[in-house]
Amino acid sequence: MTTAYLSHQDCHRHEMGGGHPECPQRLDAIEDWLIAHGMDAALDRHDAPKVDLACLTRAHTARYVAEMQALLEGLERESAGGTPVPPRALDPDTFANGHTWAAALRAAGAAVKATDLVLDGQAENAFCAVRPPGHHATREQAMGFCFFNNVAVAARHALDVRGLDRVAVVDFDVHHGNGTEDILANDDRVLMVSIFQDPLYPYSGGEPLGPNMVNVPVPPYTRGPEVREMIEALWMPALERFKPQMVFISAGFDAHREDDLAQLGLVEADYEWITMRIMDVAKRHAKGRIVSCLEGGYHLSALGRSVGAHLRTLAGL
Repeated sequence: MTTAYLSHQDCHRHEMGGGHPECPQRLDAIEDWLIAHGMDAALDRHDAPKVDLACLTRAHTARYVAEMQALLEGLERESAGGTPVPPRALDPDTFANGHTWAAALRAAGAAVKATDLVLDGQAENAFCAVRPPGHHATREQAMGFCFFNNVAVAARHALDVRGLDRVAVVDFDVHHGNGTEDILANDDRVLMVSIFQDPLYPYSGGEPLGPNMVNVPVPPYTRGPEVREMIEALWMPALERFKPQMVFISAGFDAHREDDLAQLGLVEADYEWITMRIMDVAKRHAKGRIVSCLEGGYHLSALGRSVGAHLRTLAGL
């Protein structure tokens, strides 16, 4: 089983300020775990390319893409002058620096390239170790640490460019993927299933925006056995009926019991189990084709261990 692993140094250079939880050290924690456990050589590594802007406009409005380009390229030019430029706030949580434009293009580009690698048979599945994350970015708004919606961009690429008829998006981040839902709701070529803590930022998801959304809000302090029961009862029948030809994962690991940004109680074994259940669906209906993109996860040790469990399962190791 070949698992592609996509990342790029540009994703380390995007910074949102000292003490911000969505920091470059998140990618270092993943790399450190892979090296410590001998998995770094077991993955098929690829540099994430910069996405074509036309890909972005399949998920975002052209106006929004142009606005982001103007703002972020402006910061890039300011930083190139050698004078330190402090991160610029787009909202109370989301900041950009002179490297954000390149990082955001690489993050979305990784998801698109991973889709092509898997569809072309060069990998059975893929994981994109990228930042900024994407699932809070709506059609016309950056928010929640996100600028472009990497998974939605890739899903639309699979449908509109590569000609698939049905794709599934699975989101197990502790926060509701409001941006992905905003972009993909009522697209009958897509089924999105998600599980998230409620109440919690972005305080959405209680009422699905379309019939193709299976939203599973769970209360704080819910632990792994209860989450597994909900997934089995609510996700799996919907996925089996839909029979996706490819599965995209918004892989957030901030539902881990050690992560301070929320209050759920998952552990590495739960992420391994969730990954296995997604793979079961993909094997039956999608020739095993999965593209997984990093979303949240802010306790560095727990993030490394959880991504490790996810990758080990994807790679069959």
